[in-house]
Amino acid sequence: MSLSIGIVGLPNVGKSTLFSALTKKSVPCENYPFCTIDPSVGVVAVPDDRLYKLSNFSNTEKIIPAVIEFVDIAGLVEGASKGEGLGNKFLSNIREVDAILHIVRIFSIEDDTSTEQIHVYGSIDPLRDIKIINMELILSDLELIQNRVSRISRDVKRGDKLAIFEDNIYKKIISVLEDEKFVNTISFNDDEMKVVKQLQLLTMKPVIYGLNKKTGGNNLDENDKNIFNSVVDEIVNSGSQFVILDAKTEYDLSEFEEDEKKIISNDIGHKDGIDELIQKSYKLLGLITFFTTGIKETRAWTIKEGATAPQAGSAIHTDFEKNFIRANVIEWDKLISVGSFTEARASGILRIEGKEYIVKDGDVVEFLI
Repeated sequence: MSLSIGIVGLPNVGKSTLFSALTKKSVPCENYPFCTIDPSVGVVAVPDDRLYKLSNFSNTEKIIPAVIEFVDIAGLVEGASKGEGLGNKFLSNIREVDAILHIVRIFSIEDDTSTEQIHVYGSIDPLRDIKIINMELILSDLELIQNRVSRISRDVKRGDKLAIFEDNIYKKIISVLEDEKFVNTISFNDDEMKVVKQLQLLTMKPVIYGLNKKTGGNNLDENDKNIFNSVVDEIVNSGSQFVILDAKTEYDLSEFEEDEKKIISNDIGHKDGIDELIQKSYKLLGLITFFTTGIKETRAWTIKEGATAPQAGSAIHTDFEKNFIRANVIEWDKLISVGSFTEARASGILRIEGKEYIVKDGDVVEFLI
C-alpha cells in the first residue's frame, strides 16, 4: 500500500532541511514496487520496535518495515493559486498525495546575517503563515470547483439528474470554501463522497503541522507562550494534529549511527521529532500495521483500520483476498511470550479466523489460500 505525504510551507521555514533529514532515513526501494527514483520523494520507514522484536523471535534473514513516502513540494508563496512562483505546478503535485505536512516556522535568529535564515515576510508570525498557505489551497480548490460548475451548467439546465446531483455537491463545497474553511469540515454521504474523492481536493486532505524550532534560536514555544498557544489552538480547532520538531538538529543528527545519535540527543536534551512525525502521520491516515514473520522475512504491512482478513491479505497479493480460506492470527506480544508458533497452537492462543475477522494493529497473520 503506497502512502504519501506532501511537505508544504512558505520558503525558508525548514522544509528542505526536514526533507533532507527524512531522506537520511530512507529505506531500499527494491522491496517496495510503488517506489520512484524521483529525488523529491523520500521513502521512510515507520519506526516500530515490534517489527525488530518479531525478527529476533524468528531469527529472520530480512526485515522489511512499513513505509511512508514524503514528497518535497517547493515553497509556496502568496498568489500560488494564480501561478505565482510556479504555484499551479506545485499545487497540482499536492493533489497526488494522501495527506499534507504543513511546516510552520516558530523560530527567529537574533543578530543573524545569513539570508538563508530570513523569513520570506521578514518576521515570524505562524498564524499569518498558516493562513497564507491555507488560503492558497482554498483558492486553488475554489477555482477547480467553479470550473466544474461551468462545465456541467448546460446539463443542469436540461435536467440531467447526475449533473444536478454533482452541481448540488459543488455548491455545498463552494459555500464552505468562500467561508475560508476546508472541505474536510463538510459531512458527505456515501454517494456524495464518491464524487468528492474524484476531485482530489487539496482541502479534503488531512493535515499535520510541523512546528519547526531551532536550537539556539528564539523559539515561540519557549519564549512566547501566548503566541505559541494561539497557534496550537488554531491547529487543534481545525481538527488537525501537530508535532514540534527541530529540522536542523534532526538533519545534523542524521549523520550519526543510531547509538551515537541517542547519546548526543540525550546530551543536548533533544527529542526525536521525526519519529513522532512519522508515527502521527501514519495514524493521521487511519492506518494500522499487521505482521508476517518467519526465518526468511519479517515484514510490517500497512492496511486501513477496519480491514477484514481478506482485505488485509490483498496488501501482500491480490490472490490472498480472492482465494482467501482462513487465517491463523495471534497478537505479536503473545507470540513472543509463548515462545513458538507450535506452542501457541498447542495452547490455543493461535486462533483460526474467517472472512469476517477485522485485523487488529499488531496482529501476526498467516494466510491460508
